[in-house]
Amino acid sequence: MEKGLNLNIDDKRSKLLATARTAGIWYLIMAISGVLGFLIFHPQVFSANPEQTLSNILEAETVARLRLLLEFVIIVSQALTAIWFYRLFKSCNEWAALATAIWGTVNAVVIMVSAIAMGASIKIALSSQLLENKVLSIDLLSNVISNSWSVGGLFFGLWLIPLGYIITSSKRMPVWLGRTLIIGGVGYLVSTMINYSGVTTGSWTRILTLPATIGEFWMIGYLLIFGIRPLTKED
Repeated sequence: MEKGLNLNIDDKRSKLLATARTAGIWYLIMAISGVLGFLIFHPQVFSANPEQTLSNILEAETVARLRLLLEFVIIVSQALTAIWFYRLFKSCNEWAALATAIWGTVNAVVIMVSAIAMGASIKIALSSQLLENKVLSIDLLSNVISNSWSVGGLFFGLWLIPLGYIITSSKRMPVWLGRTLIIGGVGYLVSTMINYSGVTTGSWTRILTLPATIGEFWMIGYLLIFGIRPLTKED
């Protein structure tokens, strides 16, 4: 009987480790697509000047469509990461795991608004509308894109907080990893509030989200290399 119990525990650990690694893969895909899409390709297409954005789309349609496809990857990988985190952590704290899954999925939905606006921008740029109408429409849609990402920062911050809480309370991962995620989540919330408060700010507000970036890559590395600390017999 003891042997059967040990086999059952080993089977649970094996499945949990596989779940952790899968979550890490989805999280890594989200991170890579985010860096490529938002930091590298986005500035090549979308500008604060709508006329320049129109010109960029017309001159480099392939780049514009690649930017849109990367947005799709971000959305899908964000949603799947949220689901896999729920599967991974529901035995530790089901409510916190559910909050992580819900807020992560909501963030994916918010980014979906950005993707819709990008698709519409490309379609309008390639249409036969008057140049003036194209510029006005693309200006509006570019603002939708940027504000979708900015407002999305609220839910990106929210999903990191229960995720960090699960880690710090369960000790199934390094405690300071959880604390870093919580600090980063709060930083995203504060940064978003400040940016929409009307207060003139400089680039210093980016410092508020730095702990989140550190925590995310730490989390990805830990999931892929170590997975999650073993279950006890009670789990």
